[in-house]
Order: sequence, then C-alpha cells, then structure tokens
Amino acid sequence: MQRDLEFDVVVVGAGLPGLALCAALRRSQLSVALVEGRMPEWPVGGWDARVYAVSPSSARFLDAVGAWAHLDSGRLQPMTRIEVFGDRGARLDFSAFDVGVGELAWIAESSLIARELWEGVKRQANVTLLCPARPLSLTVADGRSRLALEDGRVLDAALVVGADGVNSWVRAQSGLEARFTDYEELGVVANFRCEKPHLGTAWQWFRPDGVLAFLPLPDQHMSMVWSAPEATARELLQYDAATLATQVAAAGDHVLGALEVVTPAAGFPLRLMQVPKVVAPGVALVGDAAHAIHPLSGHGVNLGFADVRVLAEVLAGADRSVLGDVRLLRRYERKRAEEVNAMQLTTHALHELFWPRWPALSWLRNSGLNLTRRLPVVRNALVRYALG
Repeated sequence: MQRDLEFDVVVVGAGLPGLALCAALRRSQLSVALVEGRMPEWPVGGWDARVYAVSPSSARFLDAVGAWAHLDSGRLQPMTRIEVFGDRGARLDFSAFDVGVGELAWIAESSLIARELWEGVKRQANVTLLCPARPLSLTVADGRSRLALEDGRVLDAALVVGADGVNSWVRAQSGLEARFTDYEELGVVANFRCEKPHLGTAWQWFRPDGVLAFLPLPDQHMSMVWSAPEATARELLQYDAATLATQVAAAGDHVLGALEVVTPAAGFPLRLMQVPKVVAPGVALVGDAAHAIHPLSGHGVNLGFADVRVLAEVLAGADRSVLGDVRLLRRYERKRAEEVNAMQLTTHALHELFWPRWPALSWLRNSGLNLTRRLPVVRNALVRYALG
C-alpha cells in the first residue's frame, strides 16, 4: 500500500508565481513540492509573444531569489520613459530621470524569467518536482491538507498554495469565491521590428477602439498590446502579417516608423477577477489565482511577485505546525489586500473612464491627463508608486 508523501508546502502551478514561491523558500527549512500538469516548453529562437513590464521592486525580488542576475541581459530592455495619449489630444509623460532612477521598469519575456526560475528550482535541495502530475482532489482535515494526484499518489502537507492561474483548480476545490467582470475585450499581442529606434520609450494610446501600448524590446524591436473590443480584436487577429504591421503602425501614429511582424498576433480574453478571501484553512492563493486586472496598468505580474514575497516571509517566520493555520495565513491576506484592491479599483476606473462607449466622459478624462501633466508632484508620485 502506497504511503502518503509528506511536505510542509505543496505549490500547484509552475507559472511565474509558483516558481517564484519555490525559489523564495530556498533558504528556509521547509520541504516543498511543486505540482505541474505538463513539462514546460520554451520558444526556440525569436521573441516570446507575452512580455511583462517588471517593476524595479519585482526585479529586486527576483534578484534576491537568485534569478535576475542570470537572465540574458541581451533580452532585457530598460524602459526609461512612458508617453500616454488620450483620445482627444491630451498627453501625459513619465520619465525615470524626473524621479532620479535608472529605469521605470524592465521589459522582459515571460519565458525568459520562467526558464531561469525553473532551472533554479530544479537544483533546490528542498523542492520535489512532480511534473507532469495533475491534481485530482483536495481535502483539509485535522490541520493537514491532502492533495490526491491522478496517478494515485497522495501528498500530505500543512499548506497547499494555488498558483494555478485565473481558472484556479485549487481555488474552486477550496470553495473560495471569485467574482468576474467581463470586459468584452481581447488583449491582442504581437512583436515587431521597428524602422526607428524606441530609445527605451513606451507609448500608450487611449483610442476609440481600445487601449494600444508599445513596449520597447532590445535590438530595435517592440511588443504591442492592444486591448480592444472583441469585434476589433477578431479583425486584428485575422490580418495577414503585412496588413497587421500597417494597421498597428498607423494606430501608433508611426512613432516607430514602418513595422515588420516578428511574432504572430495572439489574443486572450480580458476580465477583472476579485477574490474576497484568498486564504482558507490549509490553502492560500497567489498571482492570477488570487486576482486579475486589466492589462492597461502593466502591473499584473508585479502583483503576483509581491504576493509571493509576502507569503514566503510569513511562512519562513512560522513554525511548521501552523503553516496551514488560517490565522497565520490571514497575515498574508491582510498585507496584500490594500495594494491589490487599490490596483483593481484604479485600473477598472481607468478602463471605464476611457471606455469607447462613454464619449460624454471625453472632456473629463482628457482634462485629467493634461492636469496631471501640469502637476509634477502628482505625476512623480504616480511614478514612484509604479516603481514599488
């Protein structure tokens, strides 16, 4: 008869938050299992279609867990300036120079960070990789969590962490409520080679057909994120490469000249997800399993890294016997609630303010951008908040 495998912490999901949590626990005395349904696959050559604006605070966290210093510097692009445009001529700009820092963020491919975290976690003495392995059931009783896998193995742990994305299996099994607001939009992403240098600048346009962003990549490349109503997004996804490049260049006022597609367009649905309680006895949620926001702020991945940092600090300072105690886990929940709620409220309010179906708000939203531009104290405060 097969015996249960015992661990202090079981992490379900080997995306960026799950890998980062394992890495953050590398110097702890805790035994950790990482459960992932499929072996990771990395893009071969070219650019990853999904990129992130990694804040300086997230970069410091990744450095602390041993990943940042090993990333290929040739694939990282410092972002030193942001220019934002309203739909009626309003403009707002942010500069790293204005607040005395080297960069506002680093633009990095998701797979670049994930691969380095994966390689580091594989070498951790306190981590057992269970991959591929899929969870079958989760029960919590007598202060222990039991996670049964489809292959028949059973994991006994003090704590199970759901790092398994917006459609979290762990969240559903734990009975933790998730409230969704469908934006009826798709985020369309693609990468381009640019005629003109971007000089480390990112651009964002609040347009009648959605929010368009250009994020700088190394070697005169750019990553586009176009959050558009579904009909517009479907049209973008149907374009051939030449037509897409022409349309995107025109939508971005040709700030980077002619464009050439280097990574085909892909789309994903956009939803706000609010989870009132992100912990339960024996269970905690991190990253997209705990919250989802509109990508116009570019902060989704940074919220996930902050979740992991705080949870790792709470766990590392606790006795093994109480890791799943909901009273301990609520320390993590309370520490993260303010930032997550503020970011969700802000991004949702901006989305509603610039929603194309509300033309009557045009004067208000554009006046707000211009006013913020004329108030350096307010503008710089926003920059410092973004820096973490």
